[in-house]
Amino acid sequence: MKSEKINYKIYDSQLLAVKTIANNIINAILEKQKLNQHLVLGLATGNTPILLYQEIVSRYKAEKLSFKNVVCFNLDEYYPIAKEAPQSYWAFMHHHLFNHVDIPAENINIPDGKHPKEHIKIYCQEYDQKIKQYGGIDIQILGIGNNGHIGFNEPGSSFYSRTRMIHLEYDTMFINSADFSSLKSMPQFALTAGIATILEAKKIILMAWGSRKAKVIAQAVEDSITEALPASILQTHANCTFYLDKFASSELSSIKRPWLTKSVQWDKAMIKKAVIDLCFLLKKPILSLTTQDYLENGLSELIVELGTEAYQLNLEVFYQLRDAITGWPGGKDTTLPNHPERSHPYPKKIIIFSPHPDDDIISMGGTFIRLHQQGHDVHTAYQVSGNIAVHDDFVLRSLELINDYNKLFGNNNQQNEATYKAQTNFIKSKSDTQFDSSEILKIKGIIRKSEALSTCRYVGIPDKNVHFLNLPFYETGKIEKNAPTQADIDITKKLLNDVQPQQVYCAGDLADPHGTHKVCLELVIKALKEIKQEEPEGWIKNCWLWLYKGAWQEWAIDEIEMAVPMSPEQVVQKRLGIYNHQSQKDIVPFMGSDSREFWQRAEDRNKDTAEQFALLGLTKYSAMEAFVKYNF
Repeated sequence: MKSEKINYKIYDSQLLAVKTIANNIINAILEKQKLNQHLVLGLATGNTPILLYQEIVSRYKAEKLSFKNVVCFNLDEYYPIAKEAPQSYWAFMHHHLFNHVDIPAENINIPDGKHPKEHIKIYCQEYDQKIKQYGGIDIQILGIGNNGHIGFNEPGSSFYSRTRMIHLEYDTMFINSADFSSLKSMPQFALTAGIATILEAKKIILMAWGSRKAKVIAQAVEDSITEALPASILQTHANCTFYLDKFASSELSSIKRPWLTKSVQWDKAMIKKAVIDLCFLLKKPILSLTTQDYLENGLSELIVELGTEAYQLNLEVFYQLRDAITGWPGGKDTTLPNHPERSHPYPKKIIIFSPHPDDDIISMGGTFIRLHQQGHDVHTAYQVSGNIAVHDDFVLRSLELINDYNKLFGNNNQQNEATYKAQTNFIKSKSDTQFDSSEILKIKGIIRKSEALSTCRYVGIPDKNVHFLNLPFYETGKIEKNAPTQADIDITKKLLNDVQPQQVYCAGDLADPHGTHKVCLELVIKALKEIKQEEPEGWIKNCWLWLYKGAWQEWAIDEIEMAVPMSPEQVVQKRLGIYNHQSQKDIVPFMGSDSREFWQRAEDRNKDTAEQFALLGLTKYSAMEAFVKYNF
């Protein structure tokens, strides 16, 4: 059992965590005001602290507070970049916090991304010195990168480092390039507070949300201190706490194997989790586990409490996994014992909600195709346009195609020619920090719509069953989206009420780095709950909701409640369906740190799921898609 070397707190949601953190910060501000002293805050940027800043601003306005005694020092800034650039952290902080509270401008300190390079070393020394002049950082807010960086202190940074210029790692650039027009336009350098500078803070609060951060959080909390994982040095700080949501905490030993740290309630879910974990630990199929295996690996309590031998326990979990495997995801027009989905009604009306215009085929393409082939009335609902994920080069190619078509068939009038020149000139002259025009966003949306239609036609779905919701919250033209409103829920409700499905599929992948999947899932759940409240005895009482995961991760084996196997031919069929999304092939703006194409990620993930079922002693298939039922 790994020991936990950093204090942490786990919350059911990000909102609950940030309310606690905001309360701590505001109380500290008020205490300093009573003493007529400054409170010195160290602030972070990126997606992680946005909700915290929103909560602080909300409290500031609701309680009519004053923050005039607050002094802020930001951790980092891109280099080179002008503070007016929308991607700068100067712009980020003013947009999310400083424009909404009364912290005096002279109390706001953010590294200067345009400071002359020849004077950077002295400038950074002066930045550190200014922190000391204010008595040091009282509370330092941190996020954590997937590679363990804090601030922009990349792996390999010295624990004795001070504020300085640093060269960004490729993975960091790849992830952060989502804010820029391309990876090429992403700054390669940054100014960052050093690790020694961070450690001098009197109190450190590190926040982490989502399953993408789970692995690095476990390493930082439990593994040895190493410069290869900069956040691990926080183990040495006397007053450091990690604030985590339940997804970011999922790889901690106390969460992953709770029976090793405390007495647990041995319900069916916990038994399944423990038995499967033991199989993977010993590399043995379920039916080969012995009573001695349980006794020697921390599971004697399970054997004692249930009063049973390994054989019976093994069979119980084996049958659960066996019964989850089905080639009939929509049910079958005959009784199937212990089947994950109802046999009747058959065929079913089904809606597959796809956050972006390709998540359906990428994440559940084999099931998508099978549902249609088995006679169900399948509808697809594309929740957002996905327009910002189309590369400018693809737009130019599309514009040139349209222009050549118009010339070939005599449609090249003066207006068409002027439009073509205006849009191509915009793309070619667009600066690295400039956002797309509304016209270019519409073109990008049309490109993604046409690809989604092409995929549905490939599967065999009629055009009338393909729905483009274009939810308003998404249409900002930027990575940062608007907060969802009732208008988004109402659009979703209308489709649900029009179709009245017996089965709904949604993306349950909360690892989406920009949060769109999470918002889209919440909107569907809210819509279903409102419908249930309005008409509890209507069609909603016969509706089941199944969650698939997106392009980044898969459900853990112990979570899976329906597994749909795929033959080698079906794997290829799914791949060809993904190929319809040509604008998302090769390199797209927001791939993340994983350089594989989406079809490769999907195939590897589906293959891995099948291999894990086989390792547990189930039938070996080429691939499997996995689902979890959500009881809304």
